[in-house]
Amino acid sequence: MIDRLRSVNDVKIYSAFDDEFKPFGRIVEGFDFSAAIEYAKENTDIPESGNIYVASDSELEKFDVFGKLQNTLYGEMPIQAGFCNGKNTTYNGFEYHKGSEVNIAVTDFMLVLGHTWQISENKFYVGNEKVFYVPKGTAIEMFQTTLHLSPCRCNDGGFKDIVVLPRGTNTPLEHKADCAEGEGRLLLQKNKWVIAHKDREPLIKQGAYAGLIGENKELKY
Repeated sequence: MIDRLRSVNDVKIYSAFDDEFKPFGRIVEGFDFSAAIEYAKENTDIPESGNIYVASDSELEKFDVFGKLQNTLYGEMPIQAGFCNGKNTTYNGFEYHKGSEVNIAVTDFMLVLGHTWQISENKFYVGNEKVFYVPKGTAIEMFQTTLHLSPCRCNDGGFKDIVVLPRGTNTPLEHKADCAEGEGRLLLQKNKWVIAHKDREPLIKQGAYAGLIGENKELKY
């Protein structure tokens, strides 16, 4: 799969198992996510177009592995488990959170990643990112300094991704008026800072800051 992705794209495609991934995150080992993956495979849908994101899925959160994940990797801080499914192929923008995000690949997908310290005056320039292939069945932790957004698909069928975050992330803000300057301009939802490409209409309509500068690149498969 990764050889094919490398052959059809004009950006380098790394594997999440490559050393280049280490500044962005790590492979999560020691957890059995197989039952959760099977649940997501059988009980969550891929939309005909675009993406669907559910921050907290109560049925998914019943799996014991997420309790173990909360008590260990997240140091007993409360977490939520949901999913992001779709057919996305373009960069669109970046987001980051204050706290790690765990992604569990139900299917193969690609992730476009950057670093928060590459943002200058609320702008990130295309060309500073790296693209990583994440094979199905892989669980990764992305550090809170890692810029990311929706996965990109590796086939016509789309992608499925289980997403674990500190509880309350990606829910509506209650004090948006307090965040009118500086980094606050990027705060779109609770614990979700976003810079969008100006052409990514769904994000711009939500109020995302147009700070991704350059081509909204499309990844091929």
